[in-house]
Amino acid sequence: MTVIKEHSMTHATMRGVLSSLSALLKQKKAGFTDFLHKLVSSQHLCQDQDAQKILKRPRKQRKEKENRDPPSTENMHSSQMKPSDFDYFKVIGRGSFGKVLLAKHRKQGRYYAVKVLQKQFIIQRKEQKHVMVERSVLMKGLQHPFLVGLHFSFQTPNTLYFVLDYMNGGELFYHLQRQGSFSEARAAFYAAEMAAALGYLHSLNIVYRDLKPENILLDRHGHVRLTDFGLCKEGVAVGDVMHTFCGTPEYLAPEVLQGHPYSPAVDWWGLGAVLFEMICGLPPFYSHDRVKMFENILHAPLRLKSEVSEAACSLLEGLLERDVSKRLGQHRDILELQEHPFFASMKWDDLVARNLTPPFIPQVAGPCDISYIDPEFTLLPVPASVNRRCTAAVAGGAFPGFSFTNPEHNEPAAPDL
Repeated sequence: MTVIKEHSMTHATMRGVLSSLSALLKQKKAGFTDFLHKLVSSQHLCQDQDAQKILKRPRKQRKEKENRDPPSTENMHSSQMKPSDFDYFKVIGRGSFGKVLLAKHRKQGRYYAVKVLQKQFIIQRKEQKHVMVERSVLMKGLQHPFLVGLHFSFQTPNTLYFVLDYMNGGELFYHLQRQGSFSEARAAFYAAEMAAALGYLHSLNIVYRDLKPENILLDRHGHVRLTDFGLCKEGVAVGDVMHTFCGTPEYLAPEVLQGHPYSPAVDWWGLGAVLFEMICGLPPFYSHDRVKMFENILHAPLRLKSEVSEAACSLLEGLLERDVSKRLGQHRDILELQEHPFFASMKWDDLVARNLTPPFIPQVAGPCDISYIDPEFTLLPVPASVNRRCTAAVAGGAFPGFSFTNPEHNEPAAPDL
């Protein structure tokens, strides 16, 4: 890949993310597949009718930047948890199928992030499998320091509940929006923790497939936690390939965009895209025009500011290599990253043991602090439905075996009511 270094200049840049596009991409509809083939081959994309349909869809705008460059198996019995076991305070996130709420367990007194999903939307979009994969991966997250873990899951007739670790340091996206970019040292620390999390998932034959700043949280100590495992794919070893088209436009690897078979190395491309954004302020091939952005991902040279260090440039070039056989991490996974000069001073064992001091420590007043959560979420009303008295649903139907209680809580187990 050609790498071009540019001198910094003051300019206004726009960032656009389509919050609903991720759900659209996962549907694998024929019309969108046809569009992608045209995207790869056509030189007149803006006149293409399918392209125009995609471009006209409503989307969530990123904020304008001015003048800136557990145990591994399911419980033998289902959880007795129900919505009324929690007090719900604020909306702290939002997705295609529901909201994430800050909640406090009434008996324990502990605060959690409760992900509330509406079954009807999941079933309409045929996403049941992805939900069950997310539950499976979340359970494994309890075994790694840089993954959000699952404490409880339960269901009512209309709703699914994931009770997760609450990370009150905020999204990486939130901090990037306010600071524009990070120093290379800060970016290296976060990138190393993300790499450790991705390497752990790969060791379990899980591919993450959706690395982006919105899915990277900071805990109260300033450490990274990956969240949102709905696009994960299980049972994929290094060297295996996948075919499903999914992800977020800005961070899509070119082989995914082209519809080619792809490997766990898509996660290393994603890490390269996020690292580039942390250092330079925008994703590497970003354009406000999505068609142009797709063309950039496939063909444009990698442009870096002149002040980016040689080691950072080398790492980004290795991660954002379009030829998968040459991409850093393709053959020996995380070991290739750990040996790179950009991480020469990183003590990986201390990193995973959380013995290294993060470059930024959130100033939070307590476990329920929401000062780093975007007001876009916290100003939304808490859904009235979560406070309704409701017992757990009968297990079965579209989500059998969904309920789970982490044994560390010592909750008595019993069949679903």
